[in-house]
Amino acid sequence: MKKGIVSVLLALTFAVSTVAVAATVTCTVDAVDGDKVTMTCKKADSLKAGDSVKVKAKKSGGAAIEGC
Repeated sequence: MKKGIVSVLLALTFAVSTVAVAATVTCTVDAVDGDKVTMTCKKADSLKAGDSVKVKAKKSGGAAIEGC
């Protein structure tokens, strides 16, 4: 019984920490100058200097898939 309670507490702790780390912020690119990109983001107050971020570019829907 004691092991079950500890397992549930660890699972809940892991779930809560994952949600806190995996936040999503929507941004719009304002300018690109060499290696520097300037963006305007909604909910930017959740970011701070030095944070690691992952950026996904919007796919352009122009290319068609060609078959044999």
